[in-house]
Amino acid sequence: MKFKRQRSQEVGVDLTPLIDVVFLLLIFFMVSTTFTRESHLQVDLPEASGQPTETDVRQVDVVINAEGQYYVNDQPLVNNKRETLERAVRELAEGNTSLPFIITADASTPHEYVVRAMDVAGRLGFAKLSITTQRNPDEQ
Repeated sequence: MKFKRQRSQEVGVDLTPLIDVVFLLLIFFMVSTTFTRESHLQVDLPEASGQPTETDVRQVDVVINAEGQYYVNDQPLVNNKRETLERAVRELAEGNTSLPFIITADASTPHEYVVRAMDVAGRLGFAKLSITTQRNPDEQ
């Protein structure tokens, strides 16, 4: 009786198809990703302990109450949508984006409404943006 000697074969995993699949997934996600262009605003926040600043005669003053209702130069808007605020600011500024844009919000105003007002200022091209604060009574 003759016994055949079996050769030992190396057992391994071929990584080439795996690398190909990972590479294709990487390309797919890179191509399908959308990049958003964010508008950046230069925000000039006044010091809370500083002296009150002098205001220009003409300015865009946006006041937001605790419920999110907008007032542009003391005129209430019919709703709190971005389009309405943008239209009111555009009509008031008459294309003059060098006017100071001042946002005054109640302390309990939802952050969404303040960001919306800042977004409108950025979209319309206002460069002088400031947010009002009140002086801390403990600091004198």
